[in-house]
Amino acid sequence: MRRRTARPVPFFEFRGGALHCEGVSLVALANDAGTPLYVYSQSALEDRFRAFDGAFSDFPHLTCYAAKACSSLAILALLHRMGAGIDVVSGGELRRALMAGVDPRKIVFSGVGKSVDEMDLALRHGILQFNAESEAELRLLGERAKMSGMVAPVGLRVNPAVDPQTHPYIATGLEQSKFGVPISAAVPLLRRYSRHRHIRIQGIGCHIGSQITEIGPFVVAARKLKEATAALRATGIEIRQLDLGGGLGIRYDDETPPSPTAYAAAIKSELRDLGCSLILEPGRTLVGDAGIFLTRVLFAKAGQGRNFLIVDGAMNDLVRPSLYGAYHRVLPVVRSRRAAWLVDVVGPVCESSDFLARDRILPRMRAGELLAILSAGAYGFVLSSNYNSRPRAAEILVKGHRFRVIRKRETLPDLVRGESARPFR
Repeated sequence: MRRRTARPVPFFEFRGGALHCEGVSLVALANDAGTPLYVYSQSALEDRFRAFDGAFSDFPHLTCYAAKACSSLAILALLHRMGAGIDVVSGGELRRALMAGVDPRKIVFSGVGKSVDEMDLALRHGILQFNAESEAELRLLGERAKMSGMVAPVGLRVNPAVDPQTHPYIATGLEQSKFGVPISAAVPLLRRYSRHRHIRIQGIGCHIGSQITEIGPFVVAARKLKEATAALRATGIEIRQLDLGGGLGIRYDDETPPSPTAYAAAIKSELRDLGCSLILEPGRTLVGDAGIFLTRVLFAKAGQGRNFLIVDGAMNDLVRPSLYGAYHRVLPVVRSRRAAWLVDVVGPVCESSDFLARDRILPRMRAGELLAILSAGAYGFVLSSNYNSRPRAAEILVKGHRFRVIRKRETLPDLVRGESARPFR
């Protein structure tokens, strides 16, 4: 049971008893744009990027935002305008980055299952680096580069066997993980491909997981990359670039993640004398606290042993609580002095797993009132679906006293576009 009082995150604050995003009332925004609704603070995004990227300002690096965390075109364009590159994991994300105006020379392509079409697209546009994850991928990439008369720039993703102490679904650097190649296999594999005429080996890297709230696992992973770099250089393979992935966590509940400054200091101390530039792939730490999810109460329901606030947002809109058992702080958008009760916040989807929050002390809210689900900027909209034939939510970007719809709410015609109602006779 969570009895602590939830507090707003920076750039979301109460004014006159009502929650605002920067200078915009969330009540007015919900009335104008409808609910459920994702709302992002541009100032928060700018602040997070400056804090993270600035922490490495005295070290050669490129901060490549992990598009999978929140792939809105407006957010990709904003971060790129501030100097970010983009880390993509699919052809769709690559196309999004290009549509947002991202320089291909600042795009890295990660992921264990790149298709021929995705490789060809990335080769045509001249991306900065493929983060290759297997020998089979290297072989195919070499073939595609040869067919196109190009040279594919490659950084090999290794699996450093580091336990990041996070949820097992988002731990990606363990020995049993599907990601990367065993670090012990990196030297013989790269020795073979260093002689390939259409593969240019320029780095190695790793990504150990997401929502990591301790510095230790990052330092261990960096140390293992440093050792692998020395071993590769001893064979004549000149590694000049290390990709450290992302994974730095944020506060959802009572976590105390390290600051970007502390994280950067530890990494720089470990790698200072290696003579390599860094690629960094933050996602959640840039966008997580910059977004919230707004939902409106439909009914209050007292049950047998449990009470429920039934809202118009659901697991198809924000799946993290159902998928990971993830915790998000919840706030009434308008402060209330009504008596509190212990309640689950649940949606209309026909699944018992359809909940946004469990066992929360909240005021006895009425139909039509608003709840804000905090820290929903990362892995929120991007994981949404049309389950139960529910249109996906709109997305709004706020800057100061202005707001802009950066994704329109889906409509019922959107749901069936591309379908046919013609079965066989």
